[in-house]
Amino acid sequence: MKIHNRSKFKDEKADHAYFENWVGQLEKNNGRKYERYEIQTSLGKTVVWGLHTNENHPNTLVIFPGARTTSLFWDFDKGLDNLGRELRIFMVETNGLPNLSEGNTPDINSLDYGFWATEVFDQLEIDKAYIAGASFGGLICMKFGIVSPERIQAAFLLNPGCLQPFSLTLKNLYYNLLPILVTTEKNVSKFLDQAVFSKPNHQLSSISEKMIIEYEVFAIARYIDKTQKPYYMDKELKKVQVETYLLLGDKDLLFPFQKSVDNAKRQIEPLKEVKIYPNVGHGIETYDKALNYIGDQIRTSR
Repeated sequence: MKIHNRSKFKDEKADHAYFENWVGQLEKNNGRKYERYEIQTSLGKTVVWGLHTNENHPNTLVIFPGARTTSLFWDFDKGLDNLGRELRIFMVETNGLPNLSEGNTPDINSLDYGFWATEVFDQLEIDKAYIAGASFGGLICMKFGIVSPERIQAAFLLNPGCLQPFSLTLKNLYYNLLPILVTTEKNVSKFLDQAVFSKPNHQLSSISEKMIIEYEVFAIARYIDKTQKPYYMDKELKKVQVETYLLLGDKDLLFPFQKSVDNAKRQIEPLKEVKIYPNVGHGIETYDKALNYIGDQIRTSR
């Protein structure tokens, strides 16, 4: 696999220590300890967090996060409990995002992220599992679904970044660029309120909101991000061979939901169902009812 770009922290030792402390605070807030795996892939070290992975549960879910997030975002306020407890959960820290994995990335236009995801399964000794991806992670799921469909029981896409181009509306561009141009907690909070959440229906507790703001300021200020952003996969999607569920928030500024619905219905042949959640923003992986739905589909599947 050819390395296309390399992202990195400005001071790896100090910034990794900050991230480790941030994880420790999340564990304290949630009252649990995450299992941790460090595996070697074609992109270098890949870190994977786990819950219940050593238990003899019948089903496994593997999660791929969105850009400028960590897979641990899925567990703010113990959100993963909304999936149900009889489930092995692996949270992959995608290489090239601001986390503890190495920053090497392939060309996003290739299928290499799909081959990398296959390597992750191999290294974790996962024969077959359900997968879920938010935003950037949705693109990873679709690449994986083209490369190794036999390893996937079903894919759940949450406001994915592969079903349409990034929205160029002035409102979306303003709130996305604001914290990048002037990186303050206030501007990050504005971005979260306008694009990621939809209060009061879709929001986090005050302590989790504080943690996500701190992470975003850290990620923007400390991470030299050269990772390519997700793109509209268009006709590539016709090659996907796995059952796919699409979960969308109707307040997503980054990828307005209706266009995603239209493109998915036209291009993903094994599309099983589309769920649209009113008053939910881009950060749908933190929305309890979306995770309830994923858990229900896994439990009732054959």
